[in-house]
Amino acid sequence: MAKRPLTFDAEALRTFVTGIELGSFVLAADRLGRSTSAISAQLKKLEQQAGTALMQKSGRHLALTAQGEILLGYARRLLNLNDEACAAMSASTVAGEIRLGLQEDFGEALLPAILGQFSRIHPKVQISATVTRNGPLLSAIRQNELDLALSWQGEETTPFNQSLGSLPLHWISATDFEITPYLREGTPLPLLVFDAPCIMRTLAIAALDHAGIPWRIAFTSRSLSGIWAAASAGLGMTLRTEMGMPTRLKIIDRPELPEMGNIGIALHQSNSHLSEATGYLHKTICEVFPLAF
Repeated sequence: MAKRPLTFDAEALRTFVTGIELGSFVLAADRLGRSTSAISAQLKKLEQQAGTALMQKSGRHLALTAQGEILLGYARRLLNLNDEACAAMSASTVAGEIRLGLQEDFGEALLPAILGQFSRIHPKVQISATVTRNGPLLSAIRQNELDLALSWQGEETTPFNQSLGSLPLHWISATDFEITPYLREGTPLPLLVFDAPCIMRTLAIAALDHAGIPWRIAFTSRSLSGIWAAASAGLGMTLRTEMGMPTRLKIIDRPELPEMGNIGIALHQSNSHLSEATGYLHKTICEVFPLAF
């Protein structure tokens, strides 16, 4: 008689994934509405099903074993498919129109990763997407011209928003761009920036001024594609995240340049009460976005 294939417990997988993503199973217990003893029991059950240890102690914390890393990837895919199936069963009749705004950096990566999944589950919902910069997005949210908008976090904000995490900022240039002569000779660094006002333009200039590094604006653009094209042409360097960065560009790893830390990502909504369709998209973005990047 053939051996029956093992079926992993979905709730145990969800506990495992949530604890790893939050960096704490105590936080996972709070997120999932379970006691810490129940969380421990589920993790023990999962290791018994897997037939191997999934985590090991690393100082005061737990780290994934090699087998745990393998299972984590599969667990995320299984849970995403499970949640997609549940949503399809309960929400396939949802209809309406959603006006979505996206900061340029998110457009290429977000559309297939999140909107593709959402559209498969909610085929009757029409999404009208606007891809532009932070300022116009937030203005449109405040004027109720957009329902949702995904933007970088800066000093300017809106009444109804939430953080979706952050991404590291990097100095970026063409792979053959040589920064050494500029640093050695004190020649102003050529910057490639958006037209003002721009969050990353302001951050770059302030950081270089604080470090005492001379700079000059070598190129300005109203679009991200223009910035990437100028960088690819070797016209200078820019400050961005890796999101959407073309493969022909590189991160400049030089200790002379100031460390820029992270920049936050915010999801804005025009009203405190969302339509049914918009509420589902809001939930999808919050759940999928951290996994997409």
